[in-house]
Amino acid sequence: MIDESCVLVEGPWTHRFVGANGSRFHVVEAGTGPLVLFLHGFPEFWWAWHDVMTRVADAGFRAVAIDLRGYGASDKPPRGYDGYTMAADVTGLIRALGERSAMIVGAGAGGMIGWAAAAFHPKLVNRLVVLGAAHPLRLRAALFADPRGQFAASSAILRFQVPRYEHVLTRDNAALVGELMTQWTGPQWRQTAEFTDYVDRCREAMQIPQAAFCALEAYRWVARSALRLQGYRFVKLMQHPLITPTLQLHGALDTATLPRTAQGSGRYVIAPYEWRLIPDAGHFLHQEAPDVVTGEILRWLKTS
Repeated sequence: MIDESCVLVEGPWTHRFVGANGSRFHVVEAGTGPLVLFLHGFPEFWWAWHDVMTRVADAGFRAVAIDLRGYGASDKPPRGYDGYTMAADVTGLIRALGERSAMIVGAGAGGMIGWAAAAFHPKLVNRLVVLGAAHPLRLRAALFADPRGQFAASSAILRFQVPRYEHVLTRDNAALVGELMTQWTGPQWRQTAEFTDYVDRCREAMQIPQAAFCALEAYRWVARSALRLQGYRFVKLMQHPLITPTLQLHGALDTATLPRTAQGSGRYVIAPYEWRLIPDAGHFLHQEAPDVVTGEILRWLKTS
């Protein structure tokens, strides 16, 4: 039986549990200095950042990687996977960690939460780095406007709407997790032993009881809310331009969120904004090009 202990990997960091926004979160911490909060994507867990976070910590920051609500060793409540609550999880954690503000680095689904946290709570997010994630409104528009592109690329996400699909996701030791990661990553990293090890860890973590259901609930909320008042309010709030300096990194070979989908996100930022396309990398930039990503993150964090 797989349990939460599989994500409590030992290393040059400290594992803690922190209460925020009504739930208990597993956080992994290294270094001292200004707070940098790392948000993983789907189908990952905090380990997504183990390499980058230690380098950021060595550069003079307090690097904290979390398991998002429903993932890894964090609480798995049946509700709370809407954009508002998950953004409030992040800002609640900033306060719970004893800080008034933080720099947020998010990848994939974690990047989407980063966009929302910076839009809804601008005083708590002083810098934002987004990897492999379009602004939520940009993604929404592309799903309708680009049927052969982003809509087709999102076919896996659309299948998540099927009831009880979490049982498909975890079947055969979460074989589907491995298939999705293989589709979404670039060919160079795909052929390495590191990729195999990383996929195995993500497959194991997804088999923690309730983790798959919780992971899919966030995607289900996006679809359900599209026709509801809650979703309309979310869209209206996300239309407020970001006042947080934002760096957007994207893999040129990303097949989950297409580069052309993500590229228009800058229109929602009125603060300093940079876009950088990383060649030969797919959806998991932080794993595929850790040297480039770490360098870009540190440059952005240190820019006054």
